[in-house]
Parts: sequence; C-alpha cells; structure tokens
Amino acid sequence: MMPTIPTDFSGLDCLSTGVMILDGDNRILFVNPAGETLLGVSGALLIGNPADQVLSGSLELLKAVQTSRSEQETVIEYELEVTVNGHPPIRIGCSISPLEQPPQAVLIEMRAADPHLRIARLEQSRLQQEANRELLRNLAHEIKNPLGGIRGAAQLLEHELPRESLREYTQVIIKESDRLQSLMERLLTPHRMPRFGAVNIHEVLERVRSLVLAETPSVTLRRDYDLSLPEIRADAEQLIQATLNIARNAVQAMHGDGHGHGDGHGHGDGHGHGNGHGHGQGEIILKTRVARQLTLESRRHRLGMRIDIIDNGPGIPEEIREQIFYPLVSGREGGSGLGLAVSQTLVAQNHGTIDCESQPGRTAFSIFLPIPV
Repeated sequence: MMPTIPTDFSGLDCLSTGVMILDGDNRILFVNPAGETLLGVSGALLIGNPADQVLSGSLELLKAVQTSRSEQETVIEYELEVTVNGHPPIRIGCSISPLEQPPQAVLIEMRAADPHLRIARLEQSRLQQEANRELLRNLAHEIKNPLGGIRGAAQLLEHELPRESLREYTQVIIKESDRLQSLMERLLTPHRMPRFGAVNIHEVLERVRSLVLAETPSVTLRRDYDLSLPEIRADAEQLIQATLNIARNAVQAMHGDGHGHGDGHGHGDGHGHGNGHGHGQGEIILKTRVARQLTLESRRHRLGMRIDIIDNGPGIPEEIREQIFYPLVSGREGGSGLGLAVSQTLVAQNHGTIDCESQPGRTAFSIFLPIPV
C-alpha cells in the first residue's frame, strides 16, 4: 500500500535525511531543512516551482521520478548527479516513492552519495574488465594459429584454380582472414609495459587535439585547462593513445547522429581557455582540473588530476552504459568495441582509472591520475 503523507507534512521537518515532495504536475510542494542543507538552496526558492525547471540539469533524477509515478513503485538510485538552479552539481543517493495523497505525488528521500560505494563499484568493474581481457587474450592466441592455416590454404588453392572467376571466392577468404587477424592483434594489445617519465598533461592533450583536428577538421575542439597542474610520472605515449581513443569515439558518436558536422576549429587564447567556434553543433571539450582526496588502486592520494573529454553527441545507449569498457562492446554499428577497453588498460598501467557519465547531449569521460607529492 502506498504511504499517505499529511497535507501539512507534519513531522518531516525533524528527519535527518533530506525530503522533497512533488505534486502530480511535478511542482515542488515541500522541502525539509535537511533537504535544503543537502541541496544548498533555501526552500523558499524551491517550493511552488516546477521540478523540471529547478532541476533542469538533473535528468537522471527526473527520469526516476517519472518511472516511480508511472510504475507506482519505489525507485532507488544509489548515486546520481543533481543540479539545482544552475548551482554546481552534487552527487546524491535517493529513494523515490509514490504517494496516495496528494494524487500522483511522489516523495524523494535524499542523502549524500557514499564515495566508498562508488570506489567499490569502480574496483569491481576494473577486476571484471581485467578478467574479460585475459579471457579474450587467451581466446585470441587460440584463434591465431588455425586462422593462419586457413589463409595459407586459401592462397595455395588460388594458384591451383583453373578459372580466374573462382579466385574471387579465395580472395574473400584471404581478406576476411586478414581482418580477423587484425582483430586478434588488437585484442592482444597493449602488451608493453609503461615507460615512466615526467609528463605535462597539457602537452598530451595538445597532441591529441592536433591529431583529431587533422583527421576531422569539421569538429570544434575547445580547451578548458587548469595550467597550474604540475607534471606527473607517466608514459606520455600511452596517455596520448588512451585519450585519443576516447576523443575519436566522441567524434564518431557526434557524426553518427547527424549533428556532428561543423566547419569550425577550436582555438586557445594562450591562457588555457580556448573557445572554438564553428557552424556545426559537434563540440568536444578537453578539460583539466585538480582532484583532491582521490582513491586509486585502493590507495588514497591527497592530490590527483582529472582530465575530462566531453562531447555534445547523442550519448551512450543505456543498455550498454555499464559495459562500455568491456572488449567487443560498441554502441556504433561496425565498431570493434576495443578502443575504450584499450584506453582503460593504458590508464590503469599508469596507476589511474576512467569513469564515464552520459546523457543525451553530454557525455563525459573522466581520467583520474595521481599527482606525486
């Protein structure tokens, strides 16, 4: 049975967890003091306003509210990002329950997201990806030898065929064998150990930026750098490859949805804040910031850096969002699904990790790396 909340919302002010109530039209009826503190906004600025307007940057929360109301069941979100009235985003966990009274109203119980749950989720994901990669490497080794035999036999057969027209079929076998051989080689990389040295992360990003613009001049590439970031100990070539894979994926995603064809070029102003302009809608932002109190490889780091590669493409399909770093998982027709898996491995070899948040119009891949103290 659905709970009924008195229309005066008596007693909710005393709760230590944040509570917000929305009516059937998604207007905010009530926010308790704990909710005001958590959201960092006075209830006087919230009550009576449409949640779609106040929480316009909180698509995950609004979608969960819609699901709870339509399914008439409690929806639990362990961690999502909420933006209130354009303030900086905060991460919360919440449960959303439908109410009997007022009709079609929902109650949102909110709490600050537990960072330990996020760390555990990332660690579990990393271990699962390592197991998958090891399985695929073993499988690739097993496939390579018979594949070479098939290709060799097709070449020998081609020389013995009496008619030129029949060689069309052997060429299909040879070309497909070569394609699979290339796929196997990519499954077996990256194989070398990192070569650590002093790395300026902005030099890495500038190299990636120049490569992307050379390959796709139509994309708009904007810089948003924190130039105070120090050098780190890492393998520059591996970080270039990891970041380039993500940026190329972003370009392909934007071009694939029909909105990524522009003719503008991003440019910097010499102070780390480029403002690339173009007539197309496809834009990638390369952003760097300090990350404090960062946990990487089960170790706590006082200082780290965060590199964001943000695009305004269609977003990652929800059905594969949790598996995008797994090999052979791709949201693009004809994609191999190896780029992000390779990026994850390369970043992990440099003692970092990758996270991703995606919604239509904004996908952000974040690389976290330790800063030596």
